[in-house]
Amino acid sequence: MNKLVEDLSPAVARRQLVERLMAKGHITRLDVAAAFLAVPRDVFTPAGTSMRNAYSDGVVVTKRDSDGRASSSISAAWLQAYMLETAQLRPGSRVLEIGGGGYNAALIAELVGPAGAVTSIDIDSDVVTSARVALDRAGYPQVQVVQADGEHGFPSNAPYDAIIVTVEAADLPPAWTRQLAQGGLLVAPLRFRANTRCLTFENRGDHLTAVAALQCGFVSMKGEGNTPMRRFRLRGDDIVLSVDDTTTQVNGEALAVALESPRVEVWPAVTAEMDESGAFESIHLWLACQPRPYGVLTVDRARAGDLLDPDNKFTCPTLLSPTSFAHLTLRQPESGVYQFGARGFGPDAGDLAAELANLIVGWDRNHRHGPGPAITAHPADTTLPSAYGLRLLVPRRHRLVAIAWPGGTQ
Repeated sequence: MNKLVEDLSPAVARRQLVERLMAKGHITRLDVAAAFLAVPRDVFTPAGTSMRNAYSDGVVVTKRDSDGRASSSISAAWLQAYMLETAQLRPGSRVLEIGGGGYNAALIAELVGPAGAVTSIDIDSDVVTSARVALDRAGYPQVQVVQADGEHGFPSNAPYDAIIVTVEAADLPPAWTRQLAQGGLLVAPLRFRANTRCLTFENRGDHLTAVAALQCGFVSMKGEGNTPMRRFRLRGDDIVLSVDDTTTQVNGEALAVALESPRVEVWPAVTAEMDESGAFESIHLWLACQPRPYGVLTVDRARAGDLLDPDNKFTCPTLLSPTSFAHLTLRQPESGVYQFGARGFGPDAGDLAAELANLIVGWDRNHRHGPGPAITAHPADTTLPSAYGLRLLVPRRHRLVAIAWPGGTQ
């Protein structure tokens, strides 16, 4: 928990933020630490933001849409540090940031130095204007801020040694790879089957290969690249099912009725310790990769926790049938230890919960301790040969994303 007091000076607040990020292993490079120490995060937050919130470890919302949802924000500091380090920025690097509010662009400017170049684009004119004002106040007039649709990148300043995307994308437009310099890296939060991973891609000529991956969440991309998910309100805003593929058929009314049926629970003997964060991330991706109807639940635990107890209140893996569903859940058999389970509702609850439990066991046996899946992105018209371990193909307008798990297919 952040213990900053309101009369703390910005310089001390920055130092404390860096100390926390380094202690947790989120910052490992001294130049990244120096960038966070140099850039005044509070300058980029909305008027009236407390010093405590400005230098918290979490997200700072900078703009909301007409429905009150965040449409622009300063990303969590730990995630910004991760993206900057995986992008391998160096003095003299040329960088394109897609989706910018100013703060991250200032961090990039510190890392690339006076010999480098930073271009930050955003589709929202308000965001561009506020970013320009804040960058000037903070002392970064050299950062170029442009209103543009991220789908097309910004070819005028290409090629770039790194492209860092700070909005959730469902696809990888060709413009991004065309504008990368040879050997450049693309860091983008990519969504597939309602799961978002911050992926660091290398260009391998005929395809992209992810060399790093981290579970994350971002504001969705706008403009031509916007690819919305289908959302079904099973109980108002308290329980919402999101489906991210066109092949899964969903009857929202039937699933809402299923909530009224007796629930079925199955608890396989698979556990994880509280600090084993990689296990929770891995099992989410494993369940999303199954070639079957699938979605994720978002649950307001305060209002619906007596009915549903999702393992993750934002993106809980869920197996689907036309009239039923089963979701991943957790319980604590002892302090600091969580047991994975399946909770089902509807006429097919027993079968779906048993299937989910079997997938948990298969993940634990074959994939939990392995190297993780290989994630590649290919031109949309690519036909991939059958390969051992291939679990999921996600077709989009520009790219075909393939996810293959080594070490068996069960």
